[in-house]
Amino acid sequence: MSPARPRRRRAAWTRLLASVAVVALPATACLPDDGAAPAGGAGTTPPPVVASTGPLPPPSTSPVPVSPDATTPDITAPDTGPDATAPDAPSSPGPATASPGPPLPPGVSRPAWLGTGPLELGPDGQALPAPTPEELVVRRIPTIDLLPPPADGTYQATIAPMTPDIVERSTWVPECPVALEDLRYLTMSFWGFDDRPHTGEMIVNASWAEEVTEIFRQLYEARYPIEEMRVVAAAELEGTPTGDGNDTTGFVCRPVRGSSSWSQHAYGLAIDVNPFINPYRKDERILPELADAYLDRSHVRPGMLAEGDAVVQAFDAIGWGWGGRWNSLIDWMHFSANGR
Repeated sequence: MSPARPRRRRAAWTRLLASVAVVALPATACLPDDGAAPAGGAGTTPPPVVASTGPLPPPSTSPVPVSPDATTPDITAPDTGPDATAPDAPSSPGPATASPGPPLPPGVSRPAWLGTGPLELGPDGQALPAPTPEELVVRRIPTIDLLPPPADGTYQATIAPMTPDIVERSTWVPECPVALEDLRYLTMSFWGFDDRPHTGEMIVNASWAEEVTEIFRQLYEARYPIEEMRVVAAAELEGTPTGDGNDTTGFVCRPVRGSSSWSQHAYGLAIDVNPFINPYRKDERILPELADAYLDRSHVRPGMLAEGDAVVQAFDAIGWGWGGRWNSLIDWMHFSANGR
């Protein structure tokens, strides 16, 4: 049974969703850019809830406010015995804390102004691009922990159903094109730009949950740096952008940019990786808006995605497409199950 509708009434977000035509799409229906619901997506029977690796330590119970075509490999969960059950995944991060450990590496710091300056809006109501601040031209921000880091430094992940408190702090509402039963809440280890292990959270479509945890295992083993990995809240989509976010995330119930069709993110079938370092560009439009320094892909910096690297190869191996190969626009951050 689906969890109850979130208690908080999100009127502005509901109005946005009301502008999107909600239709029952066949499995093969295609929409522009990243807006299709491919076969194996929403509406399929989700797999049993399993842990792809060992359980994570339980987080604090205190709530935290949150502020924007190959074949699938055979990925099997560890043999846990006939009577074993999936470990409980943390359903709500604890208070944000600085990760303990040795001093930060040179060049790793967090500007005090990060995330605090709303951008100027253009005549169309969209935030205007602006030059990249000097502190972010080579972006290496230390991770603030919302969940306990892996205790022994090894990769750990959990897969769990959506619970009411996770729904409450996500962008899911009944108007979204995917049922809660078709989504899974993941926790996964990752390496930060601070050279420390951390634990992130992500919501994805149930049909791809195991593959996603395996991809991030590969990224952890390659020590690919990720700044932040957390669930996106509705309030982040309603406010004026600050243009400096860098959250690696999956499910976000929103339309395709510049369209009324559902994004693949709205089905949990797309993942954006280090979006500030791997921005979106279409004509004069840049997202995030302060990331224009990262349009120069010849200036290689930590976390940048490129053809043939460990991240692109990992998504290629499960048949997901990469927005870094598109022509009409380019979306270096974006990977999706149907390539849109």
